Amino acid sequence: MKLIGSLTSPYVRKTCIVLVEKKIEYEFVLEDVRSPSPTFHELNPLGKIPCLVMEDGKAIYDSSVIVDYLDTMTPVGKLLPATARERAEVKCYEALADGILDAAVLAYLEKHRRKPEEQSKDWMDFQNQKALTGLKALSAHLGDKSFFFDNRYTLADIAVGCALGWLSFRCPEIEWEKEYKNLANFYTRLSERQSFQLTEPKE
Repeated sequence: MKLIGSLTSPYVRKTCIVLVEKKIEYEFVLEDVRSPSPTFHELNPLGKIPCLVMEDGKAIYDSSVIVDYLDTMTPVGKLLPATARERAEVKCYEALADGILDAAVLAYLEKHRRKPEEQSKDWMDFQNQKALTGLKALSAHLGDKSFFFDNRYTLADIAVGCALGWLSFRCPEIEWEKEYKNLANFYTRLSERQSFQLTEPKE
């Protein structure tokens, strides 16, 4: 099994953390999404990471789809509840975390990948505001709990942790640690897990 990705993508990190938590062996293959190889486009026509290539050569893409599949591969470290309602709740936390990332990444790319004269401050402010609104909601949902769902470690915590980690890595101007102490304490606890330590983003 191969996972195609980068060392800085929070969506790839989420997938890697799940692989570590589930104790699934895999090969990591670096891919430059700004100049993807023809072979990669054959695997994922969207040219996006992560992309999981299974033993038979078939590919699964989109981190949310991949982690759902991985959780079914082994009963070790189950990350999603069995019942539909509870599963949907965990997946909603994942969607909120990924949505924060989607907005923050768009703002980051506008600022760092476009020429200054081509940048739109209104667009960046719009995206950053979505990220800030999402962070406020996450803080309110977490409250004084240790985990987001049922007082146990699930995919919800992994997804939120990856979002918070990427914001600290790429967007230090979004000072979520100062604004939301419960999220800061939550991320500190997650950072003690081997899966988070092994997947810390790198340039």
